[in-house]
Amino acid sequence: MKAYEFLEPSTIIYGENSLEKATDKISQLGRKALVVSDKVMTEIGNVKKVTDMLEKQKTESILYNEVNTEPEDNFVRRGAEIYKNNSCDFLIALGGGSPIDTAKAIGAIVTNSGEIADYMGIGKITKALPPLVAIPTTAGTGSEVTRFTIISDTTNNVKMLIGSEYLIPRIAIVDPMFTITMPANTVAATGIDALTHAIEAYTSVKNQPLSDIMALSAIKRIARYLSRSWSNSNDIEARSEMMLAAMEAGIAFNNSSVTIVHGMSRPIGALFHVPHGISNAVLLATCMKFAIMGTPERFADVSKAMGVNTGDLSSLDAAKKGVLAVQELCDDVEIPTITGLGIDADEFMAKADKMAGDALASGSPNNTVRIPTKEQIIELYKNSL
Repeated sequence: MKAYEFLEPSTIIYGENSLEKATDKISQLGRKALVVSDKVMTEIGNVKKVTDMLEKQKTESILYNEVNTEPEDNFVRRGAEIYKNNSCDFLIALGGGSPIDTAKAIGAIVTNSGEIADYMGIGKITKALPPLVAIPTTAGTGSEVTRFTIISDTTNNVKMLIGSEYLIPRIAIVDPMFTITMPANTVAATGIDALTHAIEAYTSVKNQPLSDIMALSAIKRIARYLSRSWSNSNDIEARSEMMLAAMEAGIAFNNSSVTIVHGMSRPIGALFHVPHGISNAVLLATCMKFAIMGTPERFADVSKAMGVNTGDLSSLDAAKKGVLAVQELCDDVEIPTITGLGIDADEFMAKADKMAGDALASGSPNNTVRIPTKEQIIELYKNSL
């Protein structure tokens, strides 16, 4: 076996009411926290749970709750100013992928200076971030356990992938009680986002044994619990299992990377302002159909993890059944098509050439065992309408 590197947060605390269990560890990180969140988390009282916890520990905090859309470079710039002006010394991110990704980027420019666009790509961050605590409130992005952040460059209309081991949060608190208020459409989008992470990690050319274990476990949980979590917000077991699955999938792709779906989804988000989870979800089955020829054995394993009875089928036929199972799950939780999102088909295809170019430039499609050409990506965009 060749040598592998496997990265994850130094501390993961998960399960019901895990925020309470993390109190002492958080209070040891610094004396003043910048809490990065959004208006919804503030209005429903989740931010107060965090700030009350800090207050009991005699730890000061400043709230920055303006991350109300997909993360942008402007949010990062503003957050860094607040951090510096208030002499903060650590970060807490509370919310979906947007606040967590924003907090990572804030930390990056606090210690590395410049603009976040300076760090687009992999390995350009050279200095450690301030300690970061990530508390996800959705079961999908996995950002609480990864070395990646995705930030929109508002000048060039590009979603920047930024990767560095320094971006991995110090502590991840994965508490399903924060997901109880998550609406069904968000459950669906983030759940399929997590499924995309797991499938891509397992079928990536960078797959490795430890990430394989995490990826297949995540796929099994999502196949079993996503529909339940989507249909009943009070199903704590299902919400808990989906939080665990999203974390597993995050750890998996953190170490094996993502592939064609993510490469193609980021330009959709940048140009049509579609949330990341949905832009992945609308592409997943179509991209799987393309990719299975590259590694049918691994896609057959995905099919089995989805609960498909593959019997005596060949690897390729089993893989094809897995694609159908994924599409059925997407249908069950009412994932729309691209046009179902209200995007005009002609306008979409008019931008397909740029999107395909941006997808390839991200590098993610090159992690697919069957590497696509620009023309094939354009065709996949068309097939996803």
